[in-house]
Amino acid sequence: MSQYSPPTPGNESTAGVEEFGYKQAMKRGTGRFASFAVAFAFVSIATGIFTTYGSVLNSSGPAGIWTWPIVIVGQLAVAFIFGSLAARIPVTGYSYQWMSRLANPVLGWIIGWISFTFLAIVVVAVDYTIASTVLPVLLQYEGTALNAWVITGVVILFQAVLVAFSTKWTERVNNFAVTAELIGMVALVLLLLGVGFVAKEVNFANLFSTGAVPADGYLSFGTLTSAGPWMLGFLLGAFTIVGFESAANLAEETKDPARVVPRAMWQAVLASGVLGFLFLVAVTLLAGDPVELAKSATPIADVITRVLGPVVGTALLVLVVIAIFACGMVILMTGVRLVWAMSRDERFPGWQAWRKISPRFGTPLNATVFMLVIGELILAIFSTRTDALFGLFAAATLLPAIIYTGTVVMYVVKRKALPPSRGFDLGRWEIPVIVVAMVWLVFELLLFRDASFVDPWTYVLIMLVLGAAYLVYLLVTRGGAKGLAMPDMHSIDAELNADAAKGADAAKGADAATDAAARSTGAVNDTDGALGR
Repeated sequence: MSQYSPPTPGNESTAGVEEFGYKQAMKRGTGRFASFAVAFAFVSIATGIFTTYGSVLNSSGPAGIWTWPIVIVGQLAVAFIFGSLAARIPVTGYSYQWMSRLANPVLGWIIGWISFTFLAIVVVAVDYTIASTVLPVLLQYEGTALNAWVITGVVILFQAVLVAFSTKWTERVNNFAVTAELIGMVALVLLLLGVGFVAKEVNFANLFSTGAVPADGYLSFGTLTSAGPWMLGFLLGAFTIVGFESAANLAEETKDPARVVPRAMWQAVLASGVLGFLFLVAVTLLAGDPVELAKSATPIADVITRVLGPVVGTALLVLVVIAIFACGMVILMTGVRLVWAMSRDERFPGWQAWRKISPRFGTPLNATVFMLVIGELILAIFSTRTDALFGLFAAATLLPAIIYTGTVVMYVVKRKALPPSRGFDLGRWEIPVIVVAMVWLVFELLLFRDASFVDPWTYVLIMLVLGAAYLVYLLVTRGGAKGLAMPDMHSIDAELNADAAKGADAAKGADAATDAAARSTGAVNDTDGALGR
């Protein structure tokens, strides 16, 4: 039975999923901090910076960190647009729902499939980092393809168990991890700068050094098949500051989602951006010889261990493990919700099983098992190819850029026809935000023309071909695009007004009937009086 109640005047943000043709299937228990924590954990600056800082040192040198603020501005603009959509259509499925309802269901299905591809790939790529990069250093053992495969598989299994059996405990674990990451990163920045200045190890020249990268042509945009050194530095932020939209994928489990979700998204981007940049500056100031540091597989840990000692260095690695686990867990949960949302609309392969909500746990249990199997399958396919697994990171950077671009373009085209906002609106800032978002996304997509992204493009194309085959099947069996129509979006207020109007008409009809009866009675009485006379 639905727990939905119609919105009251002045509290329109409480509109439920019934307005979008659904019934409330999961409990609304996600509050403001939990929603923010979901978005922040997916972004996970500890995970992103620890994973990609070494690559940036080799491709762009220490000066590559200055691309980070530009990425933040661009992604913040994207988050504002996503927030504007989430405030109008607060339904699980985010871009899939928005595109399907505002553009057309075929485009919506395509963006939904791309989102699924992204989530399935990135959960493996993120969790593999624990087994291949962090744990061998933390526990002092030799990492191999075999033990990395086994450990990653176990990590994904633990995450799936949490997501499957309890949303409340998943959020509790995530809230703890995000709190630890926030406190830990702030403490690290303060300790690094404090100790660095006292020990006189700070080197401001590092902030503008290109390291081993030649200074000539550093700011070049590159060629048709290669991006310049400066442009490749953007991958640091582009890989890290993604996934903030995960808060929108829990909209149907969030209290007052039209207000809470948009705020959670842009706050996660802003907090990650500011804190992440301060951390990057601190590490770079204390990098010592950046050319030598670039040769390390764990440059962040090396700097912290050298400056703050092995105890703090070990604490950092523990913090990174916690952050990566939470990041992978939130990614898995987001993927589960997307599969469930598309299956609810009967348009995901095997939807009959994945659309069910467990009556015991109140979670999409079957969809969680499906995402677990898909993750383990992807891991098994690439388990013996370490280079290929790291290539998945590049694919995990390319796919959200495509999703964001498609969604923003749809917003630009349909913004005049959007339903009313219930909690967040761009107002007079809409045009500047759109311009910033579009310029940034076009620039970001240009990064992926580099020849080093051949493998990621290949992975993406393979998944798109598989998706296209199923889409054709859907169109053939459903009688074309009309068979993919979404449940009706309707206004509860309009229905209440219509009911009130019907009631008023019925009342008028009753009054008219009463008047007619009265007139008839009066006529009879007059006749009787005339006969009596």
